[in-house]
Amino acid sequence: MSTPHADEILQSLDIAVDSSGVVSGVGVETWSSSGGEPIESRDPTTGAVIARVRGADRASYDRVVDAARVRFEEWRMRPAPARGEAVRRLGELLRAHKRALGALISLEVGKIRSEGLGEVQEMIDICDFAVGLSRQLYGRTIASERARHRLMEQWLPLGPVAVISAFNFPMAVWSWNAAVALVCGDTCVWKPSPLAPLCSVAVHNLCQQALAEHDAGGALSLCVGGAELGGWMADDDRFPLVSFTGSIPAGREVATRVARRLGRSLLELGGNNAAIVLDDARLDLAVRAITFGAAGTAGQRCTTTRRVFVQRGLAPRLREALVRAYGSIEIGDPLADGVLMGPLVTPAAVDAYRAAVATAREQGGEVLTGGEVLDRPGNFVTPTVIAAPAHDRFPIAWEETFAPILYLFEVDDLEQAIGWQNAVPQGLSSAVFTESMRAAEQFLAACGSDCGIANVNAGTSGAEIGGAFGGEKQTGGGRESGSDAWRAYMRRQTATVNWGDELPLAQGVRFL
Repeated sequence: MSTPHADEILQSLDIAVDSSGVVSGVGVETWSSSGGEPIESRDPTTGAVIARVRGADRASYDRVVDAARVRFEEWRMRPAPARGEAVRRLGELLRAHKRALGALISLEVGKIRSEGLGEVQEMIDICDFAVGLSRQLYGRTIASERARHRLMEQWLPLGPVAVISAFNFPMAVWSWNAAVALVCGDTCVWKPSPLAPLCSVAVHNLCQQALAEHDAGGALSLCVGGAELGGWMADDDRFPLVSFTGSIPAGREVATRVARRLGRSLLELGGNNAAIVLDDARLDLAVRAITFGAAGTAGQRCTTTRRVFVQRGLAPRLREALVRAYGSIEIGDPLADGVLMGPLVTPAAVDAYRAAVATAREQGGEVLTGGEVLDRPGNFVTPTVIAAPAHDRFPIAWEETFAPILYLFEVDDLEQAIGWQNAVPQGLSSAVFTESMRAAEQFLAACGSDCGIANVNAGTSGAEIGGAFGGEKQTGGGRESGSDAWRAYMRRQTATVNWGDELPLAQGVRFL
């Protein structure tokens, strides 16, 4: 299979670029008419500029948000199943353009071809989920203590929602928010990562087409920009909810600014995820899960496996097997056949990788494989396994380095492994590999993993859209995607209907 060139990918998605390299002619008022500075999109495989996208200035941002508010007034009154039909159409367009969208993800952020396609499939899946959800936004009827009264709980649209997404899932995480928020009756304004503006433009073009067919223009909007734009959103009273995916420091800033105006924030922040491998584990299963979890997306997922706690009896065999598996990982152009790991997203990410490996060595870690920056164009490094000393004497492992670095610890038993796993401030994803039902149940019990995601005989990375996604502690506590995560995008209302002739007061109070 030949590797497509950047211009082929852009043309297949109707992204036009003018003679100066700026995206043009798309007709998206959100940013094309703004006075903001162009933002460069760079290919992390070569370092070359792919194109430039015009950023939003304050005036264009305010126009977009005001338009989202106006559309919300109408959109919230449409029956939820009718809102779902617009999402259904978006899912159909995503299916039709799946291959090109997946290639654009690979081009702009460096994911291998199958991961890029998988991300688009995730968008398709959440659209399917949201269409079904549009007929299942349930409230409850509650028994009233007052005669001839009905007490009920209902869920109503919240308002315009700001969605701030990260580079590592430049399309899918936005869709977790947008597809669900749309059927809930909200409108959305999307600020993508400035490292992946073309991915947002491509998706937004399809959104505009789907919404136009349902007379819903403005229900989904796009504003491209950097940290300043994110700050405007966090401070903006017009957004009752700001959904933010990114680093813990940035998330803390967003949450503080949103809380200052008593708004809501939905946070998906850092992860420092661990896999526990007990002596009775199936070694082949554990090795495959850990290798993908640690090296997939070049270690740039929030669910990336960063620590492994292996029981001493299995440690020598796991160590040898991981080194062997890492030796089979082909590194290169993410769109080329056979490649399993592409580049890091920026040169700064390479610098962070290099610094973390050096620090790990200084703190007593032994590099078993990898630890090198490749001498070639692009942001390429080797996936790395480091044998670590005791967890409490290895502070680098308490930090999240967004790179393919795995720290390997030996432990005495499950209790010690759980204690070390839970010792870090992050709490997103976790896994245990064991054939013992007792050990599996202990890991899943209140005394076990403190993470939002806990898996048995499955890795830390690769969540399905059917379950609510998110974590605890400094991961932010947010929940997106499936299950009942839809409630974050709605407001709860308790309502009482008196259908009798009397006016009894609650708690037997008498007055007049």
